[in-house]
Amino acid sequence: MEITPVTLEGQYVRLEPMSRAHEEALIAAAADGELWNSTVTIVPSRATIGAYIATALNAQAEGHALPFVIIERLSGKIVGSTRYFHIERDHRRLEIGYTWLSSSAQRTKVNTEAKLLLLTHAFERLGCIRVEFVTDVLNEQSRTAILRLGAKQEGVLRSHMIMPSGRYRDSVCFSIIEAEWPAVKAGLQAKLAS
Repeated sequence: MEITPVTLEGQYVRLEPMSRAHEEALIAAAADGELWNSTVTIVPSRATIGAYIATALNAQAEGHALPFVIIERLSGKIVGSTRYFHIERDHRRLEIGYTWLSSSAQRTKVNTEAKLLLLTHAFERLGCIRVEFVTDVLNEQSRTAILRLGAKQEGVLRSHMIMPSGRYRDSVCFSIIEAEWPAVKAGLQAKLAS
C-alpha cells in the first residue's frame, strides 16, 4: 500500500490533500452550524484549527494518515474534512474518519460521493481488504449514515475515548471488507444516480 497525497474527484465533490492553507476555509465550513459545539464528534474551532491541521499533517508525514478537505464542486467551497488514518500496510486495512460536514452540506450527495471516492481508492488503488469506520455510540446521525453506505456493524468499544468534555465515549465499530465492496459500490452509485 503506497499512501501518498492524491486528489479524488467526482461529480459533486473533490477531495484535496489538506494543508495549512485550508485553515480559514475549514473554520468557515465548521461555522456553518457551529459544529464545534457538538458533544458527539470533534470539529475544530478557530481556537483549535491550528492543532487540528498540525496533528493531521504530522500523522501524514509519519505515514499513518492521509487527510483531505471536502470541496463542493458546484460552489467551489470547502464544506468539511475527512481522512484515512490508522493505516496498517501489512494488514491492508485503514479507517475512514474525522469526517464532518457543514450543516448545509449534510444530507446531500456530498457525503455519499466523498465516501464512494475514498472507498474506491482504498479498495481499487491501495488494495485494502478492510476499511473501518468508528463513531460515538451516541451519534445516531453518523451511525445511520455509515449503515447507509453498506457497512456492517461489528460491535461497541467500551470507554474507547475521552471526549473534550471529559465524557468517556463508547464507540461503535463498522467495516466493509473486500468481498463486500462490489455490492457496496453498486449501492452507492445507485444512491448518487437517484
